[in-house]
Amino acid sequence: MTLSTDADAARFGPLPNRPGKIIAVHLSYASRADQRGRRPATPSYFFKPSSSVAASGGTIERPAGTELLAFEGEIALVLGSPARRVTVADAWGHVAWVTAADDFGLYDLRANDKGSNVRSKGGDGFTPIGPELIDARTVDPGALRVRTWVNGTLAQDDTTAGLIFPLPQLVADLSQHFTLEPGDVILTGTPAGSSVVVPGDVVEVEVDAPGTRLSSGRLVTTVAQGTASFDPMIGSLPSVDDTQRAEAWGSAEAAGLSSAESPVLDPVLRDKLLRVPVAGLSAQLRKRGLNNVTIDGVQPMHPGTKIVGTAKTLRFVPGREDLFQSHGGGYNAQKRAFDTVGEGEIIVIEARGETGSGTLGDVLALRALARKAAGIVTDGGVRDHDAVAEIGIPVFSAGAHPAVLGRKHVPWEHDVTIGCGGTTVQPGDIIVGDGDGVIVLPPALAAEVADAALAQEDEDAYVAEQVRAGHPVDGLFPMNAEWKARYDAWRRTR
Repeated sequence: MTLSTDADAARFGPLPNRPGKIIAVHLSYASRADQRGRRPATPSYFFKPSSSVAASGGTIERPAGTELLAFEGEIALVLGSPARRVTVADAWGHVAWVTAADDFGLYDLRANDKGSNVRSKGGDGFTPIGPELIDARTVDPGALRVRTWVNGTLAQDDTTAGLIFPLPQLVADLSQHFTLEPGDVILTGTPAGSSVVVPGDVVEVEVDAPGTRLSSGRLVTTVAQGTASFDPMIGSLPSVDDTQRAEAWGSAEAAGLSSAESPVLDPVLRDKLLRVPVAGLSAQLRKRGLNNVTIDGVQPMHPGTKIVGTAKTLRFVPGREDLFQSHGGGYNAQKRAFDTVGEGEIIVIEARGETGSGTLGDVLALRALARKAAGIVTDGGVRDHDAVAEIGIPVFSAGAHPAVLGRKHVPWEHDVTIGCGGTTVQPGDIIVGDGDGVIVLPPALAAEVADAALAQEDEDAYVAEQVRAGHPVDGLFPMNAEWKARYDAWRRTR
């Protein structure tokens, strides 16, 4: 189909015609996959409507009531001849041109799309392409570069050498499923650095072949604030949560979520908890109806260890080869948890009591120490046990095991409610551990329980003193009214 009007010609920029299909790749650059913490074994795709195409120099509207419009600088391939079941070796011959594209997405609509990206990436103007075409016959598909600038600052810079799936493979793979036709566009994925833009920001994308003068020129798009909102009587409304914010911005830190992690423990309360044995805390919690608050089956790596801190949680699911391939490599949940643990936090790991592989080793223990974590608790095993012990960070575990993580576990998520050693642990719960084990304190009860446990410690110390002096325990432990009066008098003298 040829462009029929001047408006069409302007809208579709340098393209030879209005694309019949726009196919976009979900994850294709190693840098982006590592940032997301999952590396796909094979490419996956979604469609974008041709009505989303825009030319360089235009604007993109961020709809009213939304906040997470993100750019993605990409290399666009434009098909020059039909491709159906072509080989990887022959695939590049069906590509006529290469240019720049910006695969904009509105994360506020992403959850409702459930992976299709129909609404989150299909809006008008959400696929700027251009401004110039590079003859595909003149470039090496393994030696192209894509760069993105936001308000003149470089945000993305990567080459096709960093692709998980080479460009010809994408063409060949898609041709296995349907015919690629002349003018069809393939958006080949974005590298690390994609983030959120706001009204007034200017985004520029360029594709070139380093060492040559071949370039798409800069594809320029300005973000504008839209005034139209979504009608709840017709369809789903925008919604965001911290997961979408972190993915849109590129990380929790970039999204400003780091402050939402476990609160800093009050130093006065921390000092009290350091003085109270876990057994005393357990007794006080039991008096308040809380019995299922101990992390069972874990022992301190160093005898005499005492830990106090707030929980930063990490969850492993049972090992499965395909899931470990997609979630176990790169910057996975385990690495992200250890990289973001805060000073005074304790990393608590759900390993389901499975001790058949390690859940951490010396490198991650070193990282936790460098981040000034207060300790690590895992109901699984520890690899490099002696090396971890030498590092010195307090660790409570179910024992040692030489196997790597993937033998039994898949790192799945962090900063969520988990189960460790038979009890539930939430981010921000207060963790206290000593030779008797590890206990979980609900933050709302911690101060009350600590004061009561300290008072009980004073009573117990008095009782022990009386027993050493030769008094029988009958009536003394627990104290009857007579001994209670003596104790109160003793306290007044002290």
